[in-house]
Amino acid sequence: MDIRVHRDRCLGAGMCALTAPAVFDQDEREGLVLLLDASPPQDQHPSVRMAAGACPASAVTVTEQGRPAAS
Repeated sequence: MDIRVHRDRCLGAGMCALTAPAVFDQDEREGLVLLLDASPPQDQHPSVRMAAGACPASAVTVTEQGRPAAS
């Protein structure tokens, strides 16, 4: 699983941090996405995928086995 965050797209909605708090957070200054764990354990993968799908700005991209899984 390759996780990328695009802070330039982020609106600060916080869906990523709410959905996968072990992997994502928001910075205190601007409220933009922060990637806490670029290589989360397997049990976190479903919540990471959900976080990517829930992002209203598509600021979180997940790729698995060379193919986009969610953006």
